[in-house]
Amino acid sequence: MQLDALKTFITLVEVNNFTKTSEILHISQPSVSLHIKNLEQELQTTLFIRSPKSVQITPTGEILYKRAKQIMAIAEAAKEDIAAYHQEVQGTLVIGASFTIGEYILPPIIASLQQQFPQLELQIIIGNTKEIIQYTKLLQVDIGLIEGQAHDNELVIKPFMQDELFIVSDSKHPLTKQQPLTADKLQQQSWVAREEGSGTRYYLDHLFRANGLQIHSLLTISSNQGVKESVMQGLGLSLLSACVIERELKNGDMTILRLEGQHFMRTFSYLCSPTMKNKRNVDILIDILIKKHSDSFLVAKLFLWFFSY
Repeated sequence: MQLDALKTFITLVEVNNFTKTSEILHISQPSVSLHIKNLEQELQTTLFIRSPKSVQITPTGEILYKRAKQIMAIAEAAKEDIAAYHQEVQGTLVIGASFTIGEYILPPIIASLQQQFPQLELQIIIGNTKEIIQYTKLLQVDIGLIEGQAHDNELVIKPFMQDELFIVSDSKHPLTKQQPLTADKLQQQSWVAREEGSGTRYYLDHLFRANGLQIHSLLTISSNQGVKESVMQGLGLSLLSACVIERELKNGDMTILRLEGQHFMRTFSYLCSPTMKNKRNVDILIDILIKKHSDSFLVAKLFLWFFSY
């Protein structure tokens, strides 16, 4: 079974179009068809049901897709192991990150990686926590970085950083003068929230349930920046990560609302398939994550403590 044929097969599954596959791989469309035909003959099965308007993967095609991703990952790991033997870090590292991590935690890590390992090609995919877990399971990313809860026997899941969430409002909100707040003060308030599937949304929903809060309105936005801008425009309260609101607190655009006797802590975790566990490029990222955030969280916590009291 040739790697080129498997690469063609994987690409066709993911883009669902022969022409696009040929363009992505820079090969002719007949070559794409030949790769698929050779695989079908070798495996004695039909991998796709073809029609003039669509390409539909078969159940045996689904089985091959999962294994093909693993084979390609192992092949990539072998290349990296040989490069490591020659004391070079190169190849590709595909990182999936949930929005908060991808937008606020990951950029300095990427800068550090590029400075230390200029031969390493980095690709970043950002989605919500639910999406990143799925991408990692399907081996569409080498490693995922998520906020929120994750329990999956198919993945290796380890914490790398603690994060604190804070209830925030615009600086002119009436509740800013009533601190510390009791839960009843949060009844019938307007809120701005991330979308379902987001780690941040999971904790906001928990806040509502744990305190029996009834809400006046809920505006859902699928980006941290959109949530922040809406809060600053007075459209409602929100629950946001410490790393997301540092600049706005410093500029006086937002205020932390302290809820009496309650703190909202969560863990940022990395996750990967066991296939990727010993991949050198993945190990390098994990080392940087752990070293970089063992101390930086303490600094961030002191900063947020200053603005919340």
